[in-house]
Amino acid sequence: MFEAETVWEFSMADRVKFGTGAIDELAAELDDLDCSAAMVVTDEGVFAAGIADEVIDALPDDVEHAVFSDVQPDPSVDVYEAAVEFAAEFDPDVIVGVGGGSSLDVAKTTGIVHEHGGDILDYVAPPTGEGKAIPGPGVPTIAVPTTSGTGSETSPVTVISLPDKKLKVGISSRHQYPNLAVIDPALTVSLPPGPTAASGMDALTHAIEAFTTRPYDAKPRPDSPDERPDYDGRNPFTDQLARKAIDLISDNLRRAVNNGEDLEARRNMALASMLAGIAFTNAGVGATHAIAYPVAGEYHTPHGETVATLLPEVMRFNAPSAFERYGEIAELMGENVDGLSRDERADRAAEAVSKLSDDVGIPQGIEAFGVDEDAIEQLAADTMEIQRILVGNPRRVEQTDVEGILQRSL
Repeated sequence: MFEAETVWEFSMADRVKFGTGAIDELAAELDDLDCSAAMVVTDEGVFAAGIADEVIDALPDDVEHAVFSDVQPDPSVDVYEAAVEFAAEFDPDVIVGVGGGSSLDVAKTTGIVHEHGGDILDYVAPPTGEGKAIPGPGVPTIAVPTTSGTGSETSPVTVISLPDKKLKVGISSRHQYPNLAVIDPALTVSLPPGPTAASGMDALTHAIEAFTTRPYDAKPRPDSPDERPDYDGRNPFTDQLARKAIDLISDNLRRAVNNGEDLEARRNMALASMLAGIAFTNAGVGATHAIAYPVAGEYHTPHGETVATLLPEVMRFNAPSAFERYGEIAELMGENVDGLSRDERADRAAEAVSKLSDDVGIPQGIEAFGVDEDAIEQLAADTMEIQRILVGNPRRVEQTDVEGILQRSL
């Protein structure tokens, strides 16, 4: 007999420092951690732009540091392994991730493996990995995002690409939450328009899917608290975070893309990204993310652009199971829905997402990535393998449904 869940949990990074100039307080934080050796994890772009230097300059004078700057977008398992080998040679007592979600992900998992040993895939779920549980906290990790979108700075999840298998897998554990997230909007000012747009649409997708995913009390109650899933379903707290994130992104993403030095817009986008990240890492996401993973794995597309092109049609598909929620999203995005039916209100939300996406230069269809009709059946079959995400979608999803979403997203 089905027994509904009656309890929801909430978790995030241990602490967050937010605001312009927050990076200047990094030295005090490292002093509190008795840090003597800090490993900085970043990518060549952030390093070349001088942003990593701003972080390094904020380190205490008596702290030795070493920089691992070989992170790549959608980092492969080889990148993770190289970072773990680097850490083994340097032996840091604090790891500082600086950059987008890829750098922050590599930093988090490097801290775990350096502390507990093993291979990266040991901690990935079967059948790809061994499914080994992370036994405890890793090396203390500080996350310093330079984009506003992934939410990795307050997330327990890392994403790993397996190019040979055209697959993305993840490691999820509450022990991967950063000890501290330092969110300084000034560090995002130099981000070019394209990545600003893609990361912003990623944050919007997080917020919308967290707001519309299945509620916690429409999921089965676990046999024990330890078996409660990380994506526990939406609850009143995640709803409030998601609402605010949708509102902020709708008002500020265009401004941040069109004028990167608009510090108010950058600050609001950084806040929206954080709120959306906390919301989705507790509530979960849905079909948009499930479909995006095989598309990105096959066509090597940027995650933010991929979810942005898929989101409107997923919203239209899901509308019959969440009319009121999508109607509210339309209002949050500034749409006038007075006098409209519930169907029209929900469709107006999907239109608002498409308009925002188009305004900031995101491709208006997955055909722009090279996807054609011949690829749809296999992409849909691959999507159905990602049940850990699909289980939270507000509407039941079959392979033919995914094929239709992909067809309409071309």
